[in-house]
Amino acid sequence: MNRSPPRAVAARLADVDRLSTAQRAIIGYYAETGRLDYRALRIKSAVDDTLDAILESVYGELESAVAAEFGVDDATFGYETKLTLPAELTLGYLYRRALARATGGYDPITDEAGWLPFGGDPSAPANREAREYVETADGTTALIVQALLDGDMRDAINDDEFEDFEVDLAGDPDPDRRRVAECAQSYLQGVVEDAFDRAPDAVRDAYDAAVEMSEAHQDRDEGFRDLLRAADDGDAAAMASIEDEYKFAPVPDAAPFGERERDLPYLKTQYDRVGVIYDGMLDAYRGVGFEIPEAFGASIVLAIVGAQIWLDDVDDYHDDVAEGQLTPVTAEYVLADSDAAAYENVVSITMDYFDLAREHAAAADSPLNGIAIEYILRSGDPCRLPGGSG
Repeated sequence: MNRSPPRAVAARLADVDRLSTAQRAIIGYYAETGRLDYRALRIKSAVDDTLDAILESVYGELESAVAAEFGVDDATFGYETKLTLPAELTLGYLYRRALARATGGYDPITDEAGWLPFGGDPSAPANREAREYVETADGTTALIVQALLDGDMRDAINDDEFEDFEVDLAGDPDPDRRRVAECAQSYLQGVVEDAFDRAPDAVRDAYDAAVEMSEAHQDRDEGFRDLLRAADDGDAAAMASIEDEYKFAPVPDAAPFGERERDLPYLKTQYDRVGVIYDGMLDAYRGVGFEIPEAFGASIVLAIVGAQIWLDDVDDYHDDVAEGQLTPVTAEYVLADSDAAAYENVVSITMDYFDLAREHAAAADSPLNGIAIEYILRSGDPCRLPGGSG
């Protein structure tokens, strides 16, 4: 790639470990695209503030519910999850649309008057509409974030994984983490159900359909484990099945992908595993009435599938091998001729996802998505895999 001198310098800076990952992502996005979007940074800050307020409210309610259940005066509760990133990016996209609708410098995100005597008036029709747009976006995002947290908590409880639950009960140095998690999830599920009852039917329908497909994929987990065990023992038929049923499983015609995406390895299985939830999320926003282009949705889904491989599956490789969990990473290490070849395949496949996600982000005019892709990319450490240089 031929870069201008400033972009070439940016590319080198983006590789400096002393900078934070967020800083390297912004600089790396400029190096890739030549675009330094100051409005995107402002929007990112506003999105962070909104998400912080949403999560503070959610966790505050959960702390009260847990304290009441355990009969203590005070409880601290938190839950570590990466699932909110797509909702944050979507909210950022909607904030950008709201700013474009406002006139005279009026800021519909903060509801602050602009610098022109008439166009910046918050009571002007265009500005009232822009502010209402923001308020609806905030409310929809709050519902979706709660639904994503509820689903992720349920999965963690079903898998007996409680390390992401941060719990502190007054007077109880060793609380029953399962009981705390079940109490918090049950309360949150009730909040989500009540919110769905007030939302348009299309919102619940979109989310329920996505959850159903994701759970159907989980139902195949034991069969995939059997294939991995057999392939690891050198069973050629099992290796062929992993190729046909997992790596290159046919993508249904109804799936929201073009020809280039359909050629990506693991697309069907990983879409069913993680991508479909975010397709459902976007359809929920659309059910409220927001127009979200297909390119934006494709960028989100491809970036999240890439992140699942690049971050979670790479980080969990040794645990997944020990537990017999079939993922794109463990699959490559039984299909490839050597560890070095498997390592190169994992990197190459993930880069293909990120490259297409970048193209869709550009088509949707969403620099925040582009910056997020750079952030994901620079957060991964594939060198820890066998055959890497780590």
